Amino acid sequence: MTPIRVLIVDDEVLVRSGLGLIVGSAPDLEVVGDCSGGQAEAKAAELRPHVVLLDIRMPDLDGISALRRLRALPDPPAVAMLTTFDTDEYIGTALRSGAAGFLLKDTAPEQLVHAVRVLAAGGSMLSPTVTRTVIGGYVEGGGPDTDATALTRSLTGRELDVLALLGEGLSNAEIADRLFLGTGTVKDHISAILGKLGAANRVQAAVVANRAGLVRNPQQPEA
Repeated sequence: MTPIRVLIVDDEVLVRSGLGLIVGSAPDLEVVGDCSGGQAEAKAAELRPHVVLLDIRMPDLDGISALRRLRALPDPPAVAMLTTFDTDEYIGTALRSGAAGFLLKDTAPEQLVHAVRVLAAGGSMLSPTVTRTVIGGYVEGGGPDTDATALTRSLTGRELDVLALLGEGLSNAEIADRLFLGTGTVKDHISAILGKLGAANRVQAAVVANRAGLVRNPQQPEA
């Protein structure tokens, strides 16, 4: 099996080393390089990683600028932003700029490894506290957002099923298993969903799913 290639971008050498040890401990993941923000674009073009773990706050080149350069590459990697703050004001900008994930630097090692795998498979990944921050910025009063609900009215029943699971952060393969579909079929559904919602990426679609009340709160029992 071809290992998942990971590039780590952070201005602190110790942070890069620590993340590298965690990611490199998984047999199916390979850390192909690490660098500071100013080197991210060149390193990604050279090393062609599947996933980039990118610090959002760096002195030489901020994470948002680095993210935009990475996403503009001919074959862009999936990018997860790393932060020490679950209320980072850049969360919304990062998601709108194409970030596929947003993780806290104190994420448990096993969760970090899982996140890399999900991102490489085409999924999105948000730390639980970050998810609450993102969704909290859109949903007021605890109920579904009428604008988001209106957006989803153009979706078919199956597309709504896929969108709900997308809102949980599942990868294509996980959605396929849950709905007993082929991964190619799921990919087609997601492409259609993004087009109908006017969403730039899966994370934006996941936000719509949550705003529209399609994703059940895991703390609440099913009706």
